[in-house]
Amino acid sequence: MLIKNRRALHEYEVIQKFEAGISLKGTEIKSIRAGRINFKDSYGRIKDGECWLMNFHISPWEKAAVFNHEPTRPRRLLLNRHEIRRMRTRVEEQGMTLIPLDIYINEKGLCKLTIAIAKGKKTYDKREALQRKDMQREKERALRRE
Repeated sequence: MLIKNRRALHEYEVIQKFEAGISLKGTEIKSIRAGRINFKDSYGRIKDGECWLMNFHISPWEKAAVFNHEPTRPRRLLLNRHEIRRMRTRVEEQGMTLIPLDIYINEKGLCKLTIAIAKGKKTYDKREALQRKDMQREKERALRRE
């Protein structure tokens, strides 16, 4: 099962991708499997040598009464030390951002997140990307007709 952050590729230019595990509670993994998540305004932050996922909304599990989780709590990302160090230098020195691209459950049943070092696009870059996409779509339509 794969859930993508579609806005990320429109808003940011991806420089480098990393695959990370996420430290979750039981009700959170159930909500992810049900697809009840929202990437809006979520980002990564490096604090005290650890990588954290902030503002990532996982809806509460309906069937859990007392032991439910807080929807937007910070979640720890499980990465190697050298990956965190590489991210920190890029984010602090070059002014880049950590954004989640997608989340999936692998064949072992573990929840993994693809996080990327990215640079924000300017408005004209976004327009240019949309124009390229439209041109590509028109080419494909023309080829299908023939």
